[in-house]
Amino acid sequence: MNAFQYKSGQLHCEDVSVARLAEEFGTPLYVYSRQHIVGQWQALDKAMKPLEHLVCYAVKANSNLSVLRALAEAGAGFDIVSGGELERVIRAGGDPTKCVFAGVGKTAMEIERALRCGIGCFNVESLPELLRIASIADAMGRRAPVALRVNPGVDPDTHHYISTGKHESKFGIALQDALAVYRAAAEMPGIEIRGVQTHIGSQITKTAPYVLAIRKMLPLIQQVRALAPQTLEFFDIGGGLGIRYRNERPPAAAAFAAAVKPLLRNLGLRIVLEPGRFIVGNGGVLLTRVQYVKQTPVKRFVIVDAAMNDLIRPSLYESYHEIVPVRKLSARRMFQADVVGPVCESGDFLAQDRRMAAVGEGELLAVMSAGAYGMAMSSNYNSRGRAAEVLVDGRRYALARRREGVGELMQAEIS
Repeated sequence: MNAFQYKSGQLHCEDVSVARLAEEFGTPLYVYSRQHIVGQWQALDKAMKPLEHLVCYAVKANSNLSVLRALAEAGAGFDIVSGGELERVIRAGGDPTKCVFAGVGKTAMEIERALRCGIGCFNVESLPELLRIASIADAMGRRAPVALRVNPGVDPDTHHYISTGKHESKFGIALQDALAVYRAAAEMPGIEIRGVQTHIGSQITKTAPYVLAIRKMLPLIQQVRALAPQTLEFFDIGGGLGIRYRNERPPAAAAFAAAVKPLLRNLGLRIVLEPGRFIVGNGGVLLTRVQYVKQTPVKRFVIVDAAMNDLIRPSLYESYHEIVPVRKLSARRMFQADVVGPVCESGDFLAQDRRMAAVGEGELLAVMSAGAYGMAMSSNYNSRGRAAEVLVDGRRYALARRREGVGELMQAEIS
């Protein structure tokens, strides 16, 4: 569904005017559509039937408690990468037994806490990590459920910062080394082999890389099944499904499932998926208000109250986000400008050399497709309080996070 549409010349999230939300809660402001977020999860869940499967939402994409609670109520599992994300899932009513714990640098404290919570599985990224998990589990008198994250050497054709399945990546265990590590795991008293996992990257807009990665993994799965015939339960194919930011044509849930299910249906294993951006990316916008329009001899700048500390993707990845006026005017002219924030960095921009609707001081803009890796990657750089967040559900809406004040910025500091 398209959660953000113009109605009577005003941009709405579902049935709520976003201008009304900006007036009530101020800007910068993240606005999320509950119906879009839950609907995306449900679409993928439905598309993977009749295979036994679990769709684990990648918490790193957007970890707001209201978003997590909505997904937990829908039946989602969760992909976590830190102890903090585990605590967020628990606080939001999620089930730790439906969580997979990924990440290359799990600490002893995080491993112990996850074991005590009954974590569904650790996605293990190296032999040293496996040894640490085994030691901690053994000392606790437990067997830790694990899957190895296997790097299949597949190029997902995405930005190099978010490509994780190639041989030079810090993530995972090389495919040619994986069986030896599984054999070592099978001899460890503190380890129970539950699955095989792979993850090749993020913002992937084609099915071919997934098909190739799965094909490369199938022989290993059969070898692991021979090692652990009684405990092997699942094959985790990772996440990374892309969305449309500009002119991409990513597969819908049904098309993705149609491409991968023929390879998976005869495995006799539960299939786990870890989508993040696909669930929340187009379910959120960042509202910002124009402060000034500055004309220099060579360039025009639209200076807004949102900045790289609120949405770092354009500065970090040179990512494109559509930027539209909240009020739609049929006679509005166009101009070319950089949309920039007040942070003292030349890299503080939301768009560069953008052909856009001409706007003036005081107008509201919506930065589209900001539901993923927006607020989750925000910071307090320049001592700026982080934005507020609102979750909309039909005609209803609720504050999902208060705006940070100056006192909150310094409350953990000692003077």
